[in-house]
Amino acid sequence: MVSEHHLSERRTCRRVGLSRDSYRHPPTADQTTLDLHEKIVEIAHVRRRFGYRHIHDLLRPQFPGVNHKRVYRLYRQANLAVRRRKKSKRPINERVSLQLAQTVNEVWSVDF
Repeated sequence: MVSEHHLSERRTCRRVGLSRDSYRHPPTADQTTLDLHEKIVEIAHVRRRFGYRHIHDLLRPQFPGVNHKRVYRLYRQANLAVRRRKKSKRPINERVSLQLAQTVNEVWSVDF
């Protein structure tokens, strides 16, 4: 908006709801975050069935200050997810209707 509509920085940030400090200094990833991101992707490709919680448990010794929320954010940024398993198809059986008792004490049932 500043370059296209020739509005001032103050007015543009106020309209968008962004602080001027955030506008001037966009966030940059530090080296620790980049290392953590690479390690998460590496573990996820080796261990396909591990979700972000299990990966977080594996990363605790190497990255002691990392919490599960940060691991989850980086996990989702890398478009990683545990694939759901396909349900096994059961063979279709024909249903057999219940037969009525013809005599006394032919069919017993127990109700727990």
